Formats: sequence, structure tokens, C-alpha cells
Amino acid sequence: MPLSLITVNVGAPSLDRARRQLDWLARRPEDVLVLTETKATAGSQFLAEAFANAGYAVSFPVHAPGELGVMIVSKLATTPDPLGAALTYLPARATGVVVDTTDGPLRIAGAYVPSRDATADKTERKKTWIKHFQHALDTTINDAPLLLLGDLNVLEPSHTPAHRSQFAPFEYAFYTDLTDRHHLLDLFRHLHPDRVEHSWARRPELGYRYDHAHGSPGLAEHLAACDYVHETRHITPEGTRLTDHSGLAVTMTLTATTPLLTSDPATAARGAEPEPTLF
Repeated sequence: MPLSLITVNVGAPSLDRARRQLDWLARRPEDVLVLTETKATAGSQFLAEAFANAGYAVSFPVHAPGELGVMIVSKLATTPDPLGAALTYLPARATGVVVDTTDGPLRIAGAYVPSRDATADKTERKKTWIKHFQHALDTTINDAPLLLLGDLNVLEPSHTPAHRSQFAPFEYAFYTDLTDRHHLLDLFRHLHPDRVEHSWARRPELGYRYDHAHGSPGLAEHLAACDYVHETRHITPEGTRLTDHSGLAVTMTLTATTPLLTSDPATAARGAEPEPTLF
């Protein structure tokens, strides 16, 4: 079976929204989920515990109070990737795992790059995190190919619409450095050179492709699909939606060799919650 992954920004969910997200995620076919904008609150903790209790491998680094980060959930057995330990600044914003395939080990990393505003503090924070993350990428490179997924909070330089006034040169440099310095291909752009897609939008005509999947060049020959999943942004009849970001799903023609015995996390979570009482 092809190995499949999806990254979704879950938006630091409340407990109620996390329950709805779990129902959706539990129905997804992907082997690996990379969830960004997690937080050390009840909603994110609920997701981590629901998947862990259902037999999934969960990588959920410790989040400092108020800080945001990333979680990797896997139906496959994993070992820790050194990337997470190598990141020393805002470390919850990246984590990595290694899964075994018939072609050898595959590194899977998730990242949630800080956003910023016009203030000097937020700009320096993002610049500093990118510097530390790139150092972590440099120092942990090995022979295994790397898949990097997540919300990078940056656009490709040729993005449509341009939004040029909203991003600084160091942000565009980070995107291009993923290929030029770290040798990671933009997998969506590799398959769809001219397609205009957005994963977040302030208004329908003002979209941004913030959520990305990058991979080592050798993975290109195994890339079967890389497409956005927009249903996460659809507004339900009740006026709610799962998140304000689209997901990004990736399918590789690689065969994982260590599947876990998992159960339905949504069912397991419902069974773990206390029954309502009359008193």
C-alpha cells in the first residue's frame, strides 16, 4: 500500500472543536498526520491522548505555557528523528519521526513556523526561529530522505496573488533556501507547476498558500499525489468549521513495513469520557 500523509493546521483548538476534528481525522485514510498550531491546552491534549489510546504513535513535544507547536500522529511504528532535539529555540514548533519502508528509513518532520506582525519583536522572533531551524536541518542531515510538512507561514516568491508588501526578504529567502540550501523540493509545485491553490484566505480573492510539503530530491520518483484538501475550511450548516486552513495530502509509492495495530480513536475517546449523571 502507498504511504500517505496529511498536514493540517488545527488552530489551537478548544476541546469542543478538537472533538469534531478528531471525528474527521479518524476517518482520513492517511498513515501519518502532521498537526500544526497545537497548544498545551485541553483541545490539543485531547487529540494526543485519543490517538495514543487507540494505539497510534504520537510525537507531541512539550509546549511552554502559551506557546504553539506541532504534533505527529502515526499508524506506523516510529522512532524519534534527531531534528526535534537539535532545535533549541521554540522547540515545540518542530518535531520529527522516522518510519521504516521497503526502501529504507524515511524521515518525517513537521514544522509550524512563527507568524509575525509589523513589530520588531515578532519579526526578530520569526527570524531567530528560522535561523535555528535551518541549523537543525543542517546538523541532522543523513542518508535517509526527509519529508517536511507543515504551516510555514511564508509564500513562494512567485505566489499568486503576490502579497509582496506583507513579507520580508528573509521570509522569501527561507522558502528558497529549503531547496537551494537544504535540497528539499516543493512537492506540490513539483507536480503542479502552474496551479493556483490557497490553504488560507482572509477573503476568497485574497488567498495564501501557507501549508507546504517539501521532500528530498530522491523522493520525487516516489511522489504519486500532492493535493490540498479544502473541506476542512467549509462552513457547516451550524456555522462552524474544523479549522481556517486547508489540509495538504501527500501520497508516496513507498511501502511501510511497521504498521501498528490501531483502533478508531474517535470511538476510543467517546468511551473514555465519563457518562453524564443526573446528580
